Parts: sequence; structure tokens; C-alpha cells
Amino acid sequence: MEYLVTMTTHVPEGTSPEAVDEIRAREAANSLGLAEARQLLRLWRPPLKPGEWRTLGLFVAPDAVRLEEILSAMPLRVWRSDVVMPLTPHPNDPGPAVPRAPGATKEFLVTFAPKDAPSQALKDATAAEAARAKELAGAGHLVRLWQIPGDQALGLWRARDTAELQTILDSLPQAPWLSTETTPLSEHPNDPGLVPAQD
Repeated sequence: MEYLVTMTTHVPEGTSPEAVDEIRAREAANSLGLAEARQLLRLWRPPLKPGEWRTLGLFVAPDAVRLEEILSAMPLRVWRSDVVMPLTPHPNDPGPAVPRAPGATKEFLVTFAPKDAPSQALKDATAAEAARAKELAGAGHLVRLWQIPGDQALGLWRARDTAELQTILDSLPQAPWLSTETTPLSEHPNDPGLVPAQD
């Protein structure tokens, strides 16, 4: 099972820069080991406030108990609090092997939620939504799609910028009945999924 984990680190006041560097080096080595074991798939940085230290991670574990064991063994956990979101397969998920769209250098997480109670019109657009999702995955824009608690979906997308992403989201057949929340992502130095952009 896959999990999206929001990891927020609070370095204790008075901690030396050398101690921070040492634990960061151990964290990088641990992340590499988790990636090699296919327990850590991706790491990103969401938008941060000044002084904020927060990371989003995509993890794989058979259950929540094993995930907690993985998270507890990470060196930064001594300074960190984690919020776990379980991810379940979405029927339109293209799977992990998605090409990078030409010029798409930015990644985004987008949460989709029905604006009101699910309507018949929303259900009627399901087949067209699946076809459009397949097209966008083939073009390298839709990377992953999951179902999350609360009758919502979460997608990982690639686009040149927020304007292109919005155009893509507006093209979805179910768009008139869904509200969206977009989180722009920046690269994390320990991300095992970094793929160079193709010219």
C-alpha cells in the first residue's frame, strides 16, 4: 500500500550546525536505503514559510504498522512529526511508468473533491474522464492518481507552469463538478525519483 507522509521537522533551539549536518547526512543515506528497498518512492518540498522545514514523501508498506516502523527508524524522526495519508488505487491511475511531458519541468499535487454531493452528471462523465486521463498520462502530464479519504482523489501532475496545469485540469470532463486544491512541488535533494527533463 502507498502512503503520502507530510514530515515536519523542528530543530531544537541551540542545536549546532554540525549536528544538523550530521543528522541530515544520515537521513540522506537512510533515504537511499529505503529507495533501494522500494519503501520510499518520492520526496518533494511543498511551498515553505521562512524557517519552515517540511517534506512530502511517497512511501510503500504492507500496512500502517510497518510504515510506522519505517518512519521511526529515519534519523530525522527525533526532531520530526509525521502526518500519514493512506492512498488507495484509483481506476484511472496510469501506474508508475509515465514519460515526462516535453517541457514539463514542474510537478504538482492536486486534490479533487466533489463541489456538492456526487451528482448524476458527475457520474455520467466517468467514462469520458477515464479516456481523458489516459490521454494526459500518455502525454506525460498525469503521473499518478489515487483515491484518498473523504470521497476525494489525489493526482501527481507535470506541467511547464501553473497556467499550463490549470488548462489541463479545465480540460477534464468532470471539472465543472469538482473543486481542486493545487500544491506546487519543488525538488528534494534525496528524492529517489528525480528524472532529468528531456529537451
